[in-house]
Amino acid sequence: MTIETLYPEICNLFGEPTNVKYLQMSVPGAEVVNTALNDEPAFVSRKTDLVYMGSMTENAQELVIGRLRPYMDRLRGLVSDGTAFLMTGNAFEIFGSYIECDDGRRIEGLGLYDIYSVRRMMKRYSSLFLGRAGECEVAGFRNQFTFSYGDNTKNGLFAVTKGIGLNPDSRTEGVRLNNFMATQVLGPLLVLNPSFTQMLLRLLGSDAEPAFLSRAQEAYQRRVADFSDPGCRF
Repeated sequence: MTIETLYPEICNLFGEPTNVKYLQMSVPGAEVVNTALNDEPAFVSRKTDLVYMGSMTENAQELVIGRLRPYMDRLRGLVSDGTAFLMTGNAFEIFGSYIECDDGRRIEGLGLYDIYSVRRMMKRYSSLFLGRAGECEVAGFRNQFTFSYGDNTKNGLFAVTKGIGLNPDSRTEGVRLNNFMATQVLGPLLVLNPSFTQMLLRLLGSDAEPAFLSRAQEAYQRRVADFSDPGCRF
């Protein structure tokens, strides 16, 4: 298995590098390719089973968009062919139509999906999140300066149980296009959700179990129970 991590020197907030480390621990021998900001992505010229990118600062979003734009035809082809991608936190935003800044300026996105984001740096949104991807329940966290808008009802990643979707009026979170998955849920998503990790491993053709499965499941079940409690504030 080959896992590519895009731009880990700047896309490394909220403990998200642990997502790839957890996959390495779950699949001993998996190759991890760390693509630096000035490197050509490995997915351009070789087979990769999973491409991962995590959260970054708002300023870094423009850098990443500029670096990836020349490779979008290749990326769209890989999405169409079923290559797996996982984008977490505000990496979700750069693949949309555009990001609207506080001053009205628009940062043109990569246009993979017709969703745009509105950034308000003086209005941080922080919350817990509970949702479902099919039979898989997912618990996580949100911490962002944006809300996103557009119709993801037919290609959403998670159905919201508690919390919000793209914005406070949305009940569908993230985007899934074939095996391209992008979510504004952030942090060590795979460590916190071994059921989702197992789903991802099966998608990648591996029969491996998530590392430390029994302990991870115990913590996961407690977390889901806590988040499901009516007294738990979101």
